[in-house]
Amino acid sequence: MFGREKIEYKTAEQVRVMRRAGLVVADAHAAVRAAIRPGMTTADLDAVAAEVIADAGAQPSFLGYHGYPATLCVSVNDEIVHGIPGDRLLEPGDVVSVDCGAIVDGWHGDAAFTVVLPESDPADVALSEATEAAMWAGIAALATGERLGAVGEAVEDAVEASGTAYGIVQEYIGHGIGSAMHQPPDVLNYRTREKGPRLRPGMCLAVEPMLTRGSRTTQVLEDDWTVVTVDGSRAAHWEHTVAIGPDGIWVLTAPDGGAAGLARHGVTIAPWD
Repeated sequence: MFGREKIEYKTAEQVRVMRRAGLVVADAHAAVRAAIRPGMTTADLDAVAAEVIADAGAQPSFLGYHGYPATLCVSVNDEIVHGIPGDRLLEPGDVVSVDCGAIVDGWHGDAAFTVVLPESDPADVALSEATEAAMWAGIAALATGERLGAVGEAVEDAVEASGTAYGIVQEYIGHGIGSAMHQPPDVLNYRTREKGPRLRPGMCLAVEPMLTRGSRTTQVLEDDWTVVTVDGSRAAHWEHTVAIGPDGIWVLTAPDGGAAGLARHGVTIAPWD
């Protein structure tokens, strides 16, 4: 829940470095999107992202984090998050969630997207689209809300507005980000009675809803990383890193700063350039 640990407020200069890290993540995502196809392994995708990050002179946030063995998390079908890349072959119609983090000069960027491979089930495509829409609603709430709980309210409202009874995963949530990948405060994807800390300039937050086509109940596999749905239903995961500035918000991991995704919510981005 909303902890009382100290929040790290960033300066404009620090946010600009985080923007550099965010753009490395965006480039890694673009390369993975361009490469992904049935017949590849999840390890192949990891190698694509690792090369992009290395070529940028950055470091992967995930590799070595509490012993995590890869650059990406690649979660397929009923895997929600933290899937370890390996020899699994991607198949037509797979739902593939790709989570990536990068470090530039000690500052982190973190983002995730979901793609449904060709020969897809329309219900899987709708799941991914609903998750992405919920993410943008949550991000927009950082511009319009007064307290952090507005994010969870906006995400839940967006999921309800989709017209489908998706499960909203509660054990795995968004977070503060900056000089460490995971920092206070927690960024929930659902309503609570607590409204959370007041939204203030200098906050940098990762907003990342995860939805399922069935129950929201999860379990962790024997590898101690991969999180799956208990009922075997498919899942999607979308995430961006967002900075709150004195004049508005800036999506650090989106090449356009979040302009397109936020326009539908009537929010204009405010880069710290």
